[in-house]
Amino acid sequence: MVAITVKSRSRSIKDFETDLVAKNNVSVLVDQLSEKNKIKANRLRITTLDDKGKHVPLNKETSFGANGISGKTATLYVKDLGPQLGWRTVYILEYLGPLIFHPLWYLLAPNIWGDFHYTQTQTFALILATLHFIKREYETIYVHHFSNDTMPAFNLFKNSSHYWFLSGTNIALSIYHPKVQSKETWKRLLLHVNDHNPPMVYALALIWLLAESSNYVAHQTLSKLRSEPGATKRYTIPFGFGFTWVSCPHYFFESVSWLAYALLVGNWTTWVFWAVATGQMYLWAVQRHKKYLRTFGDEYKKLRRKIIVPGLI
Repeated sequence: MVAITVKSRSRSIKDFETDLVAKNNVSVLVDQLSEKNKIKANRLRITTLDDKGKHVPLNKETSFGANGISGKTATLYVKDLGPQLGWRTVYILEYLGPLIFHPLWYLLAPNIWGDFHYTQTQTFALILATLHFIKREYETIYVHHFSNDTMPAFNLFKNSSHYWFLSGTNIALSIYHPKVQSKETWKRLLLHVNDHNPPMVYALALIWLLAESSNYVAHQTLSKLRSEPGATKRYTIPFGFGFTWVSCPHYFFESVSWLAYALLVGNWTTWVFWAVATGQMYLWAVQRHKKYLRTFGDEYKKLRRKIIVPGLI
């Protein structure tokens, strides 16, 4: 029996004491706290302190013993994460923005700018952007497994701004228009869109296709690691195409696909989106790489994988 003292880190939750056995799942404690405070269980995060005083979340789906809680007494902490939304729901809504704005603006622009003919580059820009986010929606529904069921509802607005604005309205408004013929430099820079010859368009589209396909294969590899019951809660070393070189090939391949898109279109908005997306994916890749090293130690280190760019980073 473990005498557990739970200290609150949120005003909406009261301190709590209970007795549980080490073989009980942490979810038992979460349910008790939920009932006592009239708060949904998915809003509660239980943590313990490590040697450096940092809060470390406990895995709700495993026992206290498996989380290192096995003495006669234990002090834990609880935080109210606020209203929650399902990860899958958030991702579906995030990717919906570009799927709406790119085709919508492509169709409406001739009515706004006056009748004109799109260049092959502009048409391919629409096709590639639309296919990318259709792929994202498909992966969200049928491929991805999520370690957590929910995330704070506020993340919907934060995450959606990246896709709805940077890769949706910002790019669409800047590239679907008549060819700019202006003496004003700022207009030419703001609304510039490449007008590549067909071989260049096809070459960049092929690079994009290979990168997107490789990204999908990497996602499938990660998905299969988590296909068994309970597997979404534990880390396993992935092997396969791309993983021989780096810890996070899915991020590398996605960066390459957006680089091909930026080279195809040439507008400043596409370069901004590529830079922001690649920067964020690099930070995520660093975290994942460090997690692998902490979890697997020398077993992972001897694989000599880079973080995100083969042979470089």
